[in-house]
Amino acid sequence: MTSAPPPYLPGHDLLAGRTAVVTAAAGAGIGGATARRLLEEGARVVVSDTHVRRLKESEAELAGEFGADRVTAQPCDVTDEEQVGALFEHAEEQHGRLDIVVNNAGLGGTADLVDMTDEQWDKVLDVTLSGTFRCTRAALRRMKAAGGGGVVVNNASVAGWRAQRGQAHYAAAKAGVMALTRCAAVEAAAYGVRVNAVSPSLAMHPHLAKVTTAELLEELTGREAFGRHAEPWEVANAIVFLASGYSSYLTGEVLSVSSQHP
Repeated sequence: MTSAPPPYLPGHDLLAGRTAVVTAAAGAGIGGATARRLLEEGARVVVSDTHVRRLKESEAELAGEFGADRVTAQPCDVTDEEQVGALFEHAEEQHGRLDIVVNNAGLGGTADLVDMTDEQWDKVLDVTLSGTFRCTRAALRRMKAAGGGGVVVNNASVAGWRAQRGQAHYAAAKAGVMALTRCAAVEAAAYGVRVNAVSPSLAMHPHLAKVTTAELLEELTGREAFGRHAEPWEVANAIVFLASGYSSYLTGEVLSVSSQHP
């Protein structure tokens, strides 16, 4: 049985006055949906991505809808420490503070372990796990220096829990993001920062359709109890929850955003 997505929910100013940074936020994926949902909830948002053209297009679209004073863009490759530092400096210079960081940048790929090269392994781990580490470290340093408070939300995946052929590098990276989230949360609690993660199963967007076979997408969709994939904004809703005061006593948690069954 296939169910239709629920109605899109309006914002309720849950994040009014806060400043958020979202990595890999250009385009129609989870990052783009998250940036929009944060804006709908009243936040000021810095969108970031490695794809400069798409980033500029996203900035123009969001600024036109929500106001140029609430949306800025800063290109950033999360594998480059200098660019990560420049991203957070930009957020503080433009908006005077940093309240929310959504680490959405990640990289996948498909290769059986016996055929996987060191380069394939290293590239996925560098973007997906080490990139999340670099951005989390930069965020926590600034939040701590500012006197504490703030939220970090990482994008993990059910692949960090469940085995899937051809995904050893991606699954290892996402399991690492989960472990990083828990350890960072224990440390950051001392200065009032919460660190959590979402773990989506299958959220469909154009880029995923381009890099994944129709057969695999059909197989993954068949595992979902709802008989459909998630909309990116449905994952973004969970990210907004973790960024808001409604999750004030949650830290070190990995929230599954999935109807997937074994």
